Amino acid sequence: MMSFAPMFRSIHKPLTGLLPGLVLSAGMALAAMALGRIDWMQAHGLSALTVAIMLGMLLGNTVLARLPASCDAGVRFSRQNLLRLGIVLYGLRLTFQDIAQVGVRGVLIDAVMLTSTFAMAYLIGVKLFKLERNAVLLIGAGSSICGAAAVMATEPVLRARSEQVTVAVSTVVVFGSLAMFLYPMLHQWSQQLPWWHQQAPDFGIYIGSTVHEVAQVLAAARSIDESTANTAVIAKMVRVMMLAPFLLILSAFMRRSAGKVAAGGKDKLGVPWFAFAFIGVVALHSIAPLPAAVNAFLLDVDTLLLAMAMAALGLTTQASAVRRAGMRPLLLGGLLFGWLIVGGAVINRALT
Repeated sequence: MMSFAPMFRSIHKPLTGLLPGLVLSAGMALAAMALGRIDWMQAHGLSALTVAIMLGMLLGNTVLARLPASCDAGVRFSRQNLLRLGIVLYGLRLTFQDIAQVGVRGVLIDAVMLTSTFAMAYLIGVKLFKLERNAVLLIGAGSSICGAAAVMATEPVLRARSEQVTVAVSTVVVFGSLAMFLYPMLHQWSQQLPWWHQQAPDFGIYIGSTVHEVAQVLAAARSIDESTANTAVIAKMVRVMMLAPFLLILSAFMRRSAGKVAAGGKDKLGVPWFAFAFIGVVALHSIAPLPAAVNAFLLDVDTLLLAMAMAALGLTTQASAVRRAGMRPLLLGGLLFGWLIVGGAVINRALT
């Protein structure tokens, strides 16, 4: 009679090896989600993802500076595998109907802002500041698409180091937080400018097409009114939807670049299959949306998975490595922030 004991042991052993790190990442993620629900945190655009990486870095550089060996595998699994699953489930936040709500003009503005911001990041970061290419691409992705989620989604394509990812996320946190306070003031000033007197829905597209994080978009737009907030979030989600084609194009570029360097095609970067799955989930959600309760539950699961990945990233990032990166990455993020504000205003006005 066939014995299932060997097969059970072969499955049980790797699962047991992952468990300590998964429990640690999950505990930190749940704490971050709880903190992210506090009114003060929401008012300042500090989402669960941002709190998770901050918590991870705090513990990873103090009480868990020497991460127990038993946690290594689970933390690594959280950062890599659970991240991909989280990006796939992120598609449940989007539908193709969102595109119709902002129209061709809104999609065009999003596309122009994404490509111009990312191209500027590459030119300034690599050519002028002489920063490492992966660090520049991560900062460009975070600034041009959807903040920390874009940085984390781009990391597997680039195989970037932990400190590079953390520095990129830091630029999103710093300048996205400034945006929450600056954009409501810009709205007030815009009402007094005859060359750019926009109605609230148009200013919503401006916010959605230029502010980094979804939470930051919501915080900035709600400071104006609900109409602006609704339009801003839709414009932002359309921008998020561009993450999948961006990853595919970037992957093709990186494979081509690696092919020129590595003789015989060794260690070529793989296709980000999770990007295709992301598109599939968006399509499915557009055609046959799940019941509201089920969708809300899956969105909570998705937030947990992404927060676990961010916490794991924070745990494996040493503050000394971030300090060694210096001020140039922050300066690059600041220049991109300036472009998003000024260039975004010009592009939004020109295409209105």
